[in-house]
Amino acid sequence: MSPFDELSEIAPLRVWDGLIARPLTGEEATLAQIELDPNIEVPEHSHVNEQIGILTAGSLTFRIGGEEKDLKPGATWIIPAHVPHSVSTGADGAALIEVFVPRRDDWADREVLEPRAPKL
Repeated sequence: MSPFDELSEIAPLRVWDGLIARPLTGEEATLAQIELDPNIEVPEHSHVNEQIGILTAGSLTFRIGGEEKDLKPGATWIIPAHVPHSVSTGADGAALIEVFVPRRDDWADREVLEPRAPKL
């Protein structure tokens, strides 16, 4: 197995309605390119994974713990493990890159979609 791949060849997973992820999962961490449809709400949730990200396109309103912020491309965030968070997208949706530690083994049962070019 090669250590190299192309993002456009990684089959996206449907993580939530309106949210797909292209995960690259190593032994300890998952790096994911994530796309969110326009005007969606990802409900409040938490998980065992620390989550670190950067918005590459579109806009988000992120709620992390008790803080809420409107984000534009270039914005970053860090969500400690077990901290409740939710997100909503603007009219153009959003694209982002996130790292999860430990890796996202809970995505193994998600619906696999056909590979396609990512929105960056």
